[in-house]
Amino acid sequence: MILKHITILNYKNLEQVELDFSDKVNCFIGQNGMGKTNLLDAVYYLSFCKSATNPIDSQNMMHGQDFFMVQGLYATDEGEPEEVYCGMKRKQKKQFKRNKKEYVRLSDHIGLIPLVMVSPADSDLISGGSEGRRRFVDVVISQYDKEYLDALIRYNKAMNQRNMLLKGEQEPDEELMEVWEEMMAAAGEVVYKKRSAFIDEFIPIFQSFYSYISQDKELVDLSYESHAMQGNLLNQLRESRQRDRIMGYSLKGVHKDDLSMLLGNYPIKKEGSQGQNKTYLIALKLAQFDFLRRTGSNTTPLLLLDDIFDKLDASRVEQIVKLVSGDRFGQIFITDTNRDHLDKILKKIEGENKVFAVEGGAIEERRDGWE
Repeated sequence: MILKHITILNYKNLEQVELDFSDKVNCFIGQNGMGKTNLLDAVYYLSFCKSATNPIDSQNMMHGQDFFMVQGLYATDEGEPEEVYCGMKRKQKKQFKRNKKEYVRLSDHIGLIPLVMVSPADSDLISGGSEGRRRFVDVVISQYDKEYLDALIRYNKAMNQRNMLLKGEQEPDEELMEVWEEMMAAAGEVVYKKRSAFIDEFIPIFQSFYSYISQDKELVDLSYESHAMQGNLLNQLRESRQRDRIMGYSLKGVHKDDLSMLLGNYPIKKEGSQGQNKTYLIALKLAQFDFLRRTGSNTTPLLLLDDIFDKLDASRVEQIVKLVSGDRFGQIFITDTNRDHLDKILKKIEGENKVFAVEGGAIEERRDGWE
């Protein structure tokens, strides 16, 4: 998929932006806080129906404005046009349209425009709780497997209903509790099997990217953990019901799944340097891209690289530059405050590329180079 053109109104600090993009590499240069990441976030929004950084839509509206709008004009890998529109007025429901037809369910849009974003916020995958690591897995699988996304939605709905019963002052209705537990267990088994199969296939791809970037200096691994490995989920839910009632929420289930991220045989959270952590995260995301490209709807994902070179030594930067300037990636959007990094990438890439200057929410193409 190629994003040919974007129109943005009142999205975060981007008051009015209209840009045509290169089919290969688009570089955005500017100081921090100028709007580079907000531009990438608007591109992300068109793929996932939400911001990568703030799930509350009204807070993505420019201060003092009553609406925002983001519209993208795309070309598929076969050259067919696609138009995606999102608009929202304050205190109203957002509209999401494909080729001028509004979606009944936003989940139907997920996967149409596969996208992978690498950003400083990814550090939470290592340092944060299990929720972020589950989201990482969910974002990948949901873009190519509708059955998985449907099961995940059913699971979360059933879990929320069960939790409401658990929190109630009155003793929960036995039959109603059984209904929600059966739905949780059935959907949870689907989620578990698909997550497990994904991780098994994903690990060697991830390891190969890490090995390339680090030039074989370290070994890394991933390990999937789930209550579903301990036996029948429905039995576990039933057995845990009294304890869950005391806590007021469900203690067992695939909503507690986690990934152990390992450097050597130890958690990278405890053992990794800043450079190793950054390499690990970039390898995860590039593997995510490669996996989607091969297993998705035969649509090349967009790749968004937001300030990825910070805290990396020169040799690792060089390896990443070699990777992203190769033929295995499609359209790329890169932000950086350091012009030298972008210069290195552009020198290695044949064909058209574009450079944009970002300052105070205004974005302007530099047709005559950097100066």
